[in-house]
Amino acid sequence: MSSRWHRAIAELSAQGDAARAAARRVQDVPSGQHSTAAAIAYAAETDYLRSASTLLRAHLTNRRPPRRLPVTRVWPFLRDAWKDWVLDRNGGMWRAIPRNAALAQMRSAPAAPLLVAVIDRAEALQASLRGKRQLNRLYESYIPDRAASPAASLLGGGRTAPTLPGFPDPGHPLNRAFPRGGATGTRIQPGREAEFNELSTDRSAVPARALAFGDAVLALLVEHRAQGVAPESGRLRGAGRWVGREEQLVPDRAKWPAKLNAYQGATLAGLGWLVLACTGLPLTFGQRAHLFSHYTLLFMAAGFIACTGTALIYRHGPKLINAPGPRSLFPGIAAAVLALTVWQGQGTVADYYFAGPYDRYDRQYANGCLAAGPYRHDAVQAMVDDGVLTVTPVEGGTPLRLGPAEDGSMHPLRPLDRATRAVLDEYGC
Repeated sequence: MSSRWHRAIAELSAQGDAARAAARRVQDVPSGQHSTAAAIAYAAETDYLRSASTLLRAHLTNRRPPRRLPVTRVWPFLRDAWKDWVLDRNGGMWRAIPRNAALAQMRSAPAAPLLVAVIDRAEALQASLRGKRQLNRLYESYIPDRAASPAASLLGGGRTAPTLPGFPDPGHPLNRAFPRGGATGTRIQPGREAEFNELSTDRSAVPARALAFGDAVLALLVEHRAQGVAPESGRLRGAGRWVGREEQLVPDRAKWPAKLNAYQGATLAGLGWLVLACTGLPLTFGQRAHLFSHYTLLFMAAGFIACTGTALIYRHGPKLINAPGPRSLFPGIAAAVLALTVWQGQGTVADYYFAGPYDRYDRQYANGCLAAGPYRHDAVQAMVDDGVLTVTPVEGGTPLRLGPAEDGSMHPLRPLDRATRAVLDEYGC
C-alpha cells in the first residue's frame, strides 16, 4: 500500500468517526447550541460522503488519491452566515450524492462482495435524492367541499383545482403557486399517500445512508488498498474538528430585539450615519486626487465600505443597544460625533494631502522660508504651464521654476533649474 493511500484511508476513517460523533452531539448538546451542532453534523456527514466518493472514484480508475480530501470550508469571519447556509442546504449533502454516471462506473467494475455493498448504499442514496425531488410533487391545490368538514377534504373530499394550460400535473409547482377555480388549500393527492410516506422516509434517511455509504467505501478500500488492515484514524480536517466546540464556532451573541425603542433607534441611526460618512471617503479623496477616471474602483471601494459597515452593525449592533433605558443611546451619540467629524473633516484632509500647485507653493515656501522676501504670497505672480509652476516677483528678481505642478499630486515642489536652486539656498529653503 502506498503512503498516499494509507493517509487517505486514515483521513476517511477520521471523518467517519467525526460524523458519528457529530450526530450524537446533536442529541446531547444544550438547547442554545443545538442549531450549531446540527450544522456541524450536516457538514461532517457531507465531508464523509464527498471524500468517500472521491476515493472510490480514484480506486475504480486505479489512480492515486488526492493529497487532500474534499472538506467543507468554515467561513472565518462569517460563521453565523455559514451556519445558516449549512442548515438551509443540509451541508450540501444532496449535491454530494453519487449520480448515475458514478453508479454506472461502479457497476462496470469487476464484481466483488464489498463493491456490491457499496452499490447498494449508493442506490439507497439515490432513492433519498428522488424522495427529496419528488415529495413536493405529490401535493396539490384543491377546492374544499363546503358541505363537508375540513378534515374530510384533506382525506379525499373536495375537488382537485383546475391546472394551468400546458401543465397537466396537479403537483407542478406552478399549479400550486397559482391555484385556480377558487382553490384555498393544499393536500396530498388522493390515492398517493403510501407513495408520499415512502418518499418521505427515503428523504429523512439520507444522513444514515450517507454514513452507511462511507462505511462501505472504507471497508472496500481497507480490503483492496490496505491488505485488510485498517489504519488508525488520521488527521481530521473540515467541520469534524468543531465537534464539541460549538460555542467557539458560533458564540452565543445578543439577538436583535423584536421592536426597537426610541433610544435604540437613535443609536442605530447614529451608526448608520457613521457608515454613510465613511462610505464617502473614497469618493472625496478620489475627487481631490483627480482620479475619477477610475470611477469604477472608487465606487467599488465605497460599496465595500458600505457593505462592511452594514455587516459590522448587523453583527455587533445587538450588543451595542442592549443597555437598559437611555444608556443604550450612548453608542449612538459617540457614533454620531465620529460621523460628524469624518463628514466635515474628510474634505479638509483630502485638500491637505492632494493640494494644487498654488496651495503647495504657499505651504512649502511662501508661508515659510520665503515669507519675508520678495517671493512672499502677495508679492509674486504665479502661472502653471505643462507641469511647471513659474513664480515671478512683482518687484523684479529671478523667476522660480518649480515642479511637478499637478492638481491632486502628493509630490512636493522642487527646483527645476540652477537659478531656482540658488535662490532657495540663499533664503535657506
